[in-house]
Amino acid sequence: MYDVVVIGGGPGGYAAGIRAAQLGGQVALVESFEMGGVCVNRGCIPSKIWLRAVYLNEMIKNAGEFGIKAKVDGFDLSTIVERKNGIAGDIRMGMGGLLANNGIEVIEGRGALKSPHEVDVEGKTLEAKKIIIATGSSVAMPEIEGLDKAAMTTDQVFEMKKVPGSVLVDGAEAMAVEMAALFNAFGSKVYLVTGSARILSKEDGDTSQRVAQVLREKGVEILTRAELQSVKKAKKGFEISLAGSKDQNIAVDKVLVSSRKPNTKDLGLDQAGVKLDDGGFIEVNENLQTSAEGIYAIGDVIGGWMLSHAATAMGITASENAMGTPAVFPFNLVPRGIFTIPEVGAVGLSEEEAEDKGHEVETGDFPLSINGLAMSYGELDGAVKIVSDAEYGDILGVHIVGGRATEMIWGAVLAMQLECTAEELARSIPVHPTYSESIAMAAQDALGWALYLPKS
Repeated sequence: MYDVVVIGGGPGGYAAGIRAAQLGGQVALVESFEMGGVCVNRGCIPSKIWLRAVYLNEMIKNAGEFGIKAKVDGFDLSTIVERKNGIAGDIRMGMGGLLANNGIEVIEGRGALKSPHEVDVEGKTLEAKKIIIATGSSVAMPEIEGLDKAAMTTDQVFEMKKVPGSVLVDGAEAMAVEMAALFNAFGSKVYLVTGSARILSKEDGDTSQRVAQVLREKGVEILTRAELQSVKKAKKGFEISLAGSKDQNIAVDKVLVSSRKPNTKDLGLDQAGVKLDDGGFIEVNENLQTSAEGIYAIGDVIGGWMLSHAATAMGITASENAMGTPAVFPFNLVPRGIFTIPEVGAVGLSEEEAEDKGHEVETGDFPLSINGLAMSYGELDGAVKIVSDAEYGDILGVHIVGGRATEMIWGAVLAMQLECTAEELARSIPVHPTYSESIAMAAQDALGWALYLPKS
């Protein structure tokens, strides 16, 4: 009998297996497709390779501001695909080596629950004291007639050898916004469509506004309060009907679908007593245990932000609980990153969420347009915003739009984890000149004594 059987070899399952082995467990990891899951093969890593090409193109376009005469003669998309495949392959090989190094038995095949202590892998039964479900998510195709012929999934984007002339991006959360920026940078006419009142509806309102402004300036057409109604083949491309405050038709070559669903089908959850929520995701408590004792679930399959790094951290927490070391997962400390230009980094509550929870809110903002390094580098878009509790000074959320935002947000996560107050953050001493200075200055603004902002 295994101490822990992990179903799924993505970032969460991989981390869960290693942590359980570190704690002395005999571990089996079941994977039916590719080690690394969506993140390594069709998500985080491939998208960052493609978006790095976008970033380099942007830098070359602006090189003249630094006295460098250069131009882009075109794009060889096959080179990007080759690089993506090579990097993903290297990571998979490294993962396999580490699993072997930790004595984890990797079993190829589709795993399903037979009972709270049994996993069936294509006819072979594995007995386990504890089970961790890390089966991830997959693309969810909306049930709209004709969409399947026009649709392009994120999986297909990272394999494309030719960029469509025009694309409608359905949805406007993190992945959709990244894809809109990517297509726009490669010359597509992009329509970003959302049924919400704004893009990035889960993020702070100021973040949404700042990113939307940059996208519009680059030519992306943002259509809010609009939903995909029908798709019809046209002489050239497809005719898309949108319903909303104003019905309209748009002609495009492709429709990008980025929504996702949990991989719970045929997993044997019912017979093991594992409950799902109304959205079809597995329900878990703060220890990541499901409704069935001894069975844990992590990553995309439980919903939420559906982020690779969250799955990895959950894998650690679930394995520690499974191996008898009590641990609680800090859902409030999961950071978010969006690799547009400018980038987005965020953690904690938005201003709107903090007010809804009854906090008396104090906010501080520091624009990157007056940050010395941002000015030097010519990356002036964006700002740092801090949301704090007015009475106690607790930092409730940090929201960054700008260069290096995805790197800077880690400092904010650590500050919140250590229960740092806005006062303590304001008195921290960052290196000058750096983008991270803006975090301390935003905290100063929240307290009303920002040194480098005019009096309000």
